[in-house]
Amino acid sequence: MGKIKYLIKRIFKLDYKNMFRIAKSISKKINKSTFFILLDMIKCGFKYQAGYYDYQEFEFYNLNNDERKTYLTRGKNNEIVKKFNDKSSFYKFEDKVEFNKKFNKYLKRNWMVLDNNNYKEFEKFFIKNKSIIVKPINDEGGHGVEKFVYDNKIDCKELYNKLILNNQLLIEECIKQHKDMNILYDKSVNTLRMFTFYKNGESYFLQAVLKIGNGGVVDNFSSGGMYTYVSSDGYVYVEAIDRNDNIYTSHPISNQKIVGFNVPMFKEAVELVKECAKIIPEIAYVGWDVAISENGPVVVEGNCFPGIYQVKPSLVDKKEGLIPKYNKIMKIF
Repeated sequence: MGKIKYLIKRIFKLDYKNMFRIAKSISKKINKSTFFILLDMIKCGFKYQAGYYDYQEFEFYNLNNDERKTYLTRGKNNEIVKKFNDKSSFYKFEDKVEFNKKFNKYLKRNWMVLDNNNYKEFEKFFIKNKSIIVKPINDEGGHGVEKFVYDNKIDCKELYNKLILNNQLLIEECIKQHKDMNILYDKSVNTLRMFTFYKNGESYFLQAVLKIGNGGVVDNFSSGGMYTYVSSDGYVYVEAIDRNDNIYTSHPISNQKIVGFNVPMFKEAVELVKECAKIIPEIAYVGWDVAISENGPVVVEGNCFPGIYQVKPSLVDKKEGLIPKYNKIMKIF
């Protein structure tokens, strides 16, 4: 019944104009009619709970049925979240202040919250920490995240008033990124999205994605960044992609080779998120954003409705999604 309700919701919310655009683009790529692609999209929607973005991103047009059923789609990801994550506890992750309080031990950096009466506290914080990151309390995708560096020319009072007005109320000390991570791109903190699952008193590490900035101060996919995948021993094993489906073997700004990059202190990062997974057991399936600082891995934030990251089939030899791996632990599909 849950699947049917999800599909009905999706049908009414579909952006049909965008769906046709994507189908037309795919039809040119594989030399099949747009009508054929649209019918196949609809079939995949019912059979695999795959939206047209899933169809495009995970290249369903090049997969057979056995391969398609291994891929985690948005509909199936929703099922995991619904089954294992208690919605009444979402605020513990979505409210960044609440999250920082819960996971303060693992942040390993100073932070504060602005209000209308703590300008002096903000000024002292800014002068002491020199570089700060400001964030909205309830937002995602890197929106409203900015970096400021203190100097004698900056008007602290003016900045304070601007942040209050823009609701950028969470202020954090900048993470000093590990020198090896700076080699990839040094204008943002390049974070790991690390997935965990908690069950019966034990936490499991599922997979890691490396997000890399590309021209901005955040590494988010939606803000122009790119991402790639990290093996269990900490090495990047596939090219990076961005939201426009561009593929990168080297970073376009730093020229650093991406495939083969060794993430420093990766094993310590895995242990960190496995420990964090135990803190709020009612949210069993989490995507953690972790930075590798000069002094080791630190938690940036957690996502109680983690997105889907799977290697594009065309980038690897074995066309297999996440479901077989997840099933070994969750046994949901």
